[in-house]
Amino acid sequence: MTEKRLSFKEMCAEFDVTPRTLRYYEYIELLHPDREGRSRSYGPREIARMKLIMRGRKFGYTLEGIRQWLLIYEKEGTHAQMRAWVVSADHQLEELKDQRVQLDEAIAELQRLRDDTAQSLLKLDSTT
Repeated sequence: MTEKRLSFKEMCAEFDVTPRTLRYYEYIELLHPDREGRSRSYGPREIARMKLIMRGRKFGYTLEGIRQWLLIYEKEGTHAQMRAWVVSADHQLEELKDQRVQLDEAIAELQRLRDDTAQSLLKLDSTT
């Protein structure tokens, strides 16, 4: 049975990233595609790493944080990586909760300002 491999173009399409983004992930050594001449191919390991990168980005992790987490797996294995993930996830959950509070406050303030301005507009419109 042959393993699933993606070309550079297929990898971009599969993960909805630009070629520039994919090249950058390679440049900062998050991904290590196989190369034949100028073409690249991505096997199961790189596809799995890309899934983790995209998931990490979705959850607000920095690329450096993602890199460190991936390095733990390479150097120390799955158990250490899982342990590091739990600690990291706890921290990131707190960050996201703080961001939610800040967003809720910003939304409330914007809503108040919008409503005040709309009221002022109604008063101006009714006097003309």
